[in-house]
Amino acid sequence: MEDEARTTRPLWVEDERGRRRMPDPVRNAAVRAVMVASVTIILAVVAFLTSVTGSWLAFPMTIAAVVATVVATWSVLDIWITRQVWRQRNGVVSEPSSTAYAAGRERVAEERVAEERVA
Repeated sequence: MEDEARTTRPLWVEDERGRRRMPDPVRNAAVRAVMVASVTIILAVVAFLTSVTGSWLAFPMTIAAVVATVVATWSVLDIWITRQVWRQRNGVVSEPSSTAYAAGRERVAEERVAEERVA
């Protein structure tokens, strides 16, 4: 009996809804931020190791790591700014019943009617 109960019950249940894909500009900003953050971490590790060993590269690498930290902070803020700008330009509101979604549906319906007229 226990074997039958285990085989009939699924391991997980698929979410029908799924997640929407990030808009392209936001995704590009996120990829840039990850790349800048990874370079910043590498610079910080190299700066630490050169400081421990007493190398002459310790000071330049520390300066580079500080500058990279400032750039990484800006790149993370860039994701947020790009996301907000995209939302404002495309009228996306977090409420499903918002007028922005209705306007989008109307625009798609108008495009379909225009395509049907051409065809």
